[in-house]
Amino acid sequence: MLVSSVHPNVSQGCQGGCATCSDYNGCLSCKPRLFFVLERIGMKQIGVCLSSCPSGYYGTRYPDINKCAKCKADCDTCFTRNFCTKCKSGFYLYSGKCLEKCPDGLEANNHTMECTSIVHCEASEWSPWSPCTKKGKTCGFKRGNEVRVREIVQHPSARGNPCPATSESRKCMVQRKRCQKEGKGTTLSSS
Repeated sequence: MLVSSVHPNVSQGCQGGCATCSDYNGCLSCKPRLFFVLERIGMKQIGVCLSSCPSGYYGTRYPDINKCAKCKADCDTCFTRNFCTKCKSGFYLYSGKCLEKCPDGLEANNHTMECTSIVHCEASEWSPWSPCTKKGKTCGFKRGNEVRVREIVQHPSARGNPCPATSESRKCMVQRKRCQKEGKGTTLSSS
């Protein structure tokens, strides 16, 4: 006579990746490579087998079972219990931890919800001064202005030092020279 070693309430004809299950508790064990996690439905918890752990849980593989364990309360997704990869709303990620405010020397990036280094503005070197001009001309005056410019190489982060001016002008003087009139000294030939 064949004696079954399976408990009368345990079935091996289970659905959804379960190796063994019960009508009341759901999965009791999982097929290889699947993770076992308890899901709460009202006051009841049932076992479920998944290919990866749900958000808020991390997977741990053991020789006999792969389990999903809950991340810390402030953590949305994690690699291990003590290493968060995404924080819940209101917290900033820094070195695997979820913080309410970033450490000194760092700033909160509200787009990525991470603590990031403060980036200061960087500008290129000044260009050479432009020729001395007045009203767009380089002749017909004694006093004018010359201009030089520079480019912003690195824009600052929210708490970084702001960018300096990218152009400046100064007064200049030139030896007055007459503007040549266009067409003077040239004749149009007719054929």
